[in-house]
Amino acid sequence: MPSRTYSIEGVNNVSEFIFWGLSQNPETEEVCFVVFSFFYMVIVLGNLLIMVTVFSGNLFKSPMYFFLSFLSFVDICYSSVTAPKMIVDLLVRRKTISYVGCMLQLFGVHFFGCTEIFILTVMAYDRYVAICKPLHYMTIMDRERCNKMLLGTWVGGFLHSIIQVALMVQLPFCGPNEIDHYFCDVHPVLKLACTDTYIVGVVVTANSGTIALGSFVILLISYTIILVSLRKQSAEGRCKALSTCGSHIAVVIIFFGPCTLMYMRPDTTFSEDKMVAVFYTIITPMLNPLIYTLRNAEVKNAMRKLWARKVTWERTGK
Repeated sequence: MPSRTYSIEGVNNVSEFIFWGLSQNPETEEVCFVVFSFFYMVIVLGNLLIMVTVFSGNLFKSPMYFFLSFLSFVDICYSSVTAPKMIVDLLVRRKTISYVGCMLQLFGVHFFGCTEIFILTVMAYDRYVAICKPLHYMTIMDRERCNKMLLGTWVGGFLHSIIQVALMVQLPFCGPNEIDHYFCDVHPVLKLACTDTYIVGVVVTANSGTIALGSFVILLISYTIILVSLRKQSAEGRCKALSTCGSHIAVVIIFFGPCTLMYMRPDTTFSEDKMVAVFYTIITPMLNPLIYTLRNAEVKNAMRKLWARKVTWERTGK
């Protein structure tokens, strides 16, 4: 069935794109539907649990948990941009998305993805101040500064994603409309443009690559300084700091590894890109709640208190 077409100022004849999806095998798609439906449920419920725990457990006053709660919110939004559409597409033969929907999805992926990168960077700075300058921690990381830093992450994510979309919408699409992916991302969509995309590809790679690699380097430097400074800490303080930083480092490696691999290379695509993308769009948002709760005593204690209050309320109605 041919796709419906129209013309936008004589340069765009594509009104929809067709995804190839994760697999062309119906049996494999059925298995993927069950697996990724479960993953998405864990993402939403797990991150919601962290947000509720932070807000109800009086942890929100701590800068670390302040940023953690927003990281959980961004994780839900980030995975929701791609996962529901992918899950539904696993049950249909023809996986389509409108041109406008594709551009919006591309915007959402880069907006929430970049915001998450910046939040992780801010969280590393927060740990640096807490461990290396403990006496000045609450002065440096006061609520006003935390709010400004959080606003900066959202503004930075917006500026990054609006640049990506602005580069894409000015390209002509006049024929092929099949995307070898399960969501609209820059490189797969660039392949369909009926014009030379070399310059756009370079700008896109420079934009995304600089943010991913630059933030990754900053994070590595921050945690190296933190780990070196732990030699001066007491054994108890060292264990507590290592537990917290260990969670952050695990998230950084899982998230930045695939991102750097995808966006630090030239404008090329590979068949393995879809599986790599699964890591940073689904696996990382799913693992974040597990990593931050299993390795964090304060969060676990707050969850126990929250559960105890719930049980008491159910029994007594108070």
